[in-house]
Amino acid sequence: MKRILFLAVILAFCGGFAHAGSPPSVFIEELTWTELKDALDAGYTTIIVPTGGTEQNGPHMVLGKHNVIVKHAAGQMAAKLGDALVAPVIAYVPEGSIDPPSGHMKFPGTITLPEEIFVKTVEYAARSFRLHGFRTIALIGDSGGNLNGLDKVERRLNEEWNDTDTRVYFLRDFTRGDAFKSWLMAQGETEQQVGYHAGIMDTSVAMAVDPGMIRLDKMAPGTDFDATGVLGDPSRATAAYGRKGLEIQVEGAVEELRRLLAER
Repeated sequence: MKRILFLAVILAFCGGFAHAGSPPSVFIEELTWTELKDALDAGYTTIIVPTGGTEQNGPHMVLGKHNVIVKHAAGQMAAKLGDALVAPVIAYVPEGSIDPPSGHMKFPGTITLPEEIFVKTVEYAARSFRLHGFRTIALIGDSGGNLNGLDKVERRLNEEWNDTDTRVYFLRDFTRGDAFKSWLMAQGETEQQVGYHAGIMDTSVAMAVDPGMIRLDKMAPGTDFDATGVLGDPSRATAAYGRKGLEIQVEGAVEELRRLLAER
């Protein structure tokens, strides 16, 4: 009898928690529309819009690295904020020109968009979220080619929505490569080893999020970008380094958003 009463109390508590509007997932693509409506009604009116990219990451790392990492980081951000949800990752972003091919477009598998198309994609995602009740729209980019476009969306929509209660925030502190690089160099890594693409930073974060994205037998230093797509020494990457890199990104973005909301 006591056990039955105990279970009844637990079920009543859990039912009350669910009724309060806590969604079963922070990722809206994993919710039904009614679950999302309940979450909005309960105050989950912040949406994080993660932008990644589909690009070459050297012979040792998969093309979708940015997308996996930025979704994971956005989920961590939502958990820390407590009243935020995460939009589906925007995986098609500016990666260089097609004719002639430039940057990552010289390597098979990379997908590019003209910046104006990327801007419109993000813009209309934001317009959709505003229509359905989100009032804080936070944009993050895990790829350098996204940042200029995200800045344009923030400025364009905030100017248009100036007299409303909706704001768009491009969280620049999410992209804190310099801070992570400085930390790595303080651990004894050289600037050349850290590198700039598919080196210690990228590879370490990928290891921390999903080691299956890494081909351990293909990790090798790279100094000729056009030959391998690598600048840096991925063989020195570790999951522990990656966890620190994620912490720098996530904490920086959360602190920035909280500061912006306090100034609102």
